[in-house]
Amino acid sequence: MKKIPLCTALILSVLASSSALAQSADPKSKVDVYGIIDVLFGPTTNVTKDKGTVWRVSSSGENVSRLGFRGSEEIADGLKAVYQLEMGIGVDTGTPDSPLFKRQSNVGLEGRYGRLVMGRSFTSVYDFMLPYDPMGYAPFYSWAPTGNASGASKYGMTTGFDNIIKYTGKIGDLSFGMNYGAGEQSGSTGDGAKGAVTANYVMGPFSMVGAYERENGTKTAADVRDVTNVAHVGAMYNSGKWKVQAAARDYKLRAAKAGTPDVRARLYWAGVSYLILQNVTLTGAAYYQDVRNVAANLDADPVMVVGRIRYAIGKRTDLYALAAYAKAKHGQLVSLSRDDAGFDSKQKNVSVGIQVRF
Repeated sequence: MKKIPLCTALILSVLASSSALAQSADPKSKVDVYGIIDVLFGPTTNVTKDKGTVWRVSSSGENVSRLGFRGSEEIADGLKAVYQLEMGIGVDTGTPDSPLFKRQSNVGLEGRYGRLVMGRSFTSVYDFMLPYDPMGYAPFYSWAPTGNASGASKYGMTTGFDNIIKYTGKIGDLSFGMNYGAGEQSGSTGDGAKGAVTANYVMGPFSMVGAYERENGTKTAADVRDVTNVAHVGAMYNSGKWKVQAAARDYKLRAAKAGTPDVRARLYWAGVSYLILQNVTLTGAAYYQDVRNVAANLDADPVMVVGRIRYAIGKRTDLYALAAYAKAKHGQLVSLSRDDAGFDSKQKNVSVGIQVRF
């Protein structure tokens, strides 16, 4: 048990030392240490089987807490090598991701024709849809990455791929991306393979996004496999003190197993942010999931509403307060968290928190 934290400490120590050495020894090589420390406190209802209210200190109220290392080396004619290692951290317990660099671990090249990386990375869909989520993929208050209808996460995008090849490019006001995740299955390049294409177009204060993702399962003895298709569209207005965001997702899982129903769901979300003062922002957001292809008395069709006020007390430090409420139909379970199951058809939370970025 003691070897894991010791190994983690040694790895981080070496990386931090390498960062300092790289920047001092070679002007063409740059390494940044960055991260977010985000923690909140407050009561949440129906988080235990006895439907009790729990007061808890939790990690990641605005954004996922993380520690990362990213760098580049200038090669020639604007071409540079790039790399990134990033881990999530449970600030409330000090627990790191397992595997250690589960969020990002990739290397590649970047130049006039775009950026290409290989390893583990967030998907192109994750990257392109993030700006259209008013809650910024907050683990407790956003269903945009993986909507929570009943129980654990479902009906959502895959946030990151192992064995990924990802390309991002830009032509004028049009940004685009694509990625391929190798299934690495013997005898079939299609088994376990994943892919996505994305595009974003900016017109002054307006922008639009579209994204499509497909994931293959492994073929069964009947020579069929599960296939998941997920499509997103979104729009945003961002000018002056106002930001308005809206998006939708269509999720389809075609089941390979005989007698297993397909899974269908559509998620819609929208939000408004207003800069009340120079350093105070008020945000309101709503998420609604239309669960399909289930019995009429089993569709959860949950809705979640969230309100947040954020006070930037420094360039890198925010204080914030949140209130959120989620409700599902027909007695189905619902949760404000995309990762933690709820134990009733309703859940409420009020929290205060602090975030520091470095």
